Amino acid sequence: MSTRRPSAPSVIFDLDGTLVDSEPNYYEAGRRLLARHGVPDFTWEHHARYIGISTRETLTALRAEYGIETPVDELLAGQDALYLDLARSSTEVFPEMRKFVERLRQEGITTAVASGSSRAAIEAVLAATGLGAHVTTYVSADEVAHGKPAPDVFLEAARRLGAAPGDCVVLEDAAPGAAAAHAAGMRCIGVPYVASTADDPAFTAAGLLFRGGQDEFTAQTAYDWLAGAQPSWSCR
Repeated sequence: MSTRRPSAPSVIFDLDGTLVDSEPNYYEAGRRLLARHGVPDFTWEHHARYIGISTRETLTALRAEYGIETPVDELLAGQDALYLDLARSSTEVFPEMRKFVERLRQEGITTAVASGSSRAAIEAVLAATGLGAHVTTYVSADEVAHGKPAPDVFLEAARRLGAAPGDCVVLEDAAPGAAAAHAAGMRCIGVPYVASTADDPAFTAAGLLFRGGQDEFTAQTAYDWLAGAQPSWSCR
């Protein structure tokens, strides 16, 4: 009886707050958009409540909260336009994340981005930061039935990579995304963007948790864990 040799892992990255520090741009775009619709006091603390939730679902919630009559699709188009202008000029890649992506590319490990952002926003960020040279597969929550914490976006990323969900590892900065990874049957590396969320059950169940977020994350530690999690797969 033969024993199946595990495949090399595939790595699926959340984008915003995980690969790139785009949350300040999303906050600014949202603040400007809401100001246009009579909400002058949208704060960072309020924005932080929606980190990890898709843009559409965030705007749906904010529309209801503030009694905005403009249709969600129109709000989404307005936010995307504001965000794209900011993203093309001022998106910062977390340095250790860039090293990790480049290392995975060198080792021939397949990667994808699965994000709650629109496809246009994903494309703009990948192009502006140069990450698109390393990660060519990406999925927007707009392309699946349900956003995070549902597993749809991660399962679709695995399908496009031709990988079994159990052979995938997800990197996430937000608890809803970590929960989505678990629901997809994937292992998770947690890198909390908001430090106070590190104790969320979705993060404490992660295979590897950097409680200090990006300040603690290193490409080498993540790569060593990835290799150790696949004992029958040898790193070069």
